[in-house]
Amino acid sequence: MTMSAMAISRVIQASVQDLVFINFRGVEIRCGFLSHLMAAFETHQISFFIDKYEQKGNDLKHLFERIEQSPIALAIFSERYAQSKWCLNELAMMKNLADKNTLKVIPVFYKVKVDDVRKQTGKFGDNFWKLAKTSTGEEIKNWKEALEFFTNKMGLTLCDNRYST
Repeated sequence: MTMSAMAISRVIQASVQDLVFINFRGVEIRCGFLSHLMAAFETHQISFFIDKYEQKGNDLKHLFERIEQSPIALAIFSERYAQSKWCLNELAMMKNLADKNTLKVIPVFYKVKVDDVRKQTGKFGDNFWKLAKTSTGEEIKNWKEALEFFTNKMGLTLCDNRYST
């Protein structure tokens, strides 16, 4: 288990009684970092939700219900995160719930610079603006607001085997 996964589980363990929703771009981290994080959560008996456990055939909007049911969410940003309209829509919803103080969101920057996420630059930005070409102005506005909101929160920055807060 990586030190970063253990650090995240310690941060959450102190305050979680129900479910942690994990928002991430699966292609990039599902079999690496995420598997270590899930192991750490299981070791510390922290309940979590990822789409892998969702019943196949369910409407994707069911994921929004899972977000609403969770007191805490992790937003795991990575270079390819912004390739997913679904991830960004979940993030916008998480921002709305955080604004209402019904959801605490911990941002995790996995092998991506916080400034690249905040300003939509670098490889993260390339992916964001490519997706933006096929998106509405309202979606882009909501995504940018959510990205700025969460990049201004205390979170964890993970690169290789090191982490910082």
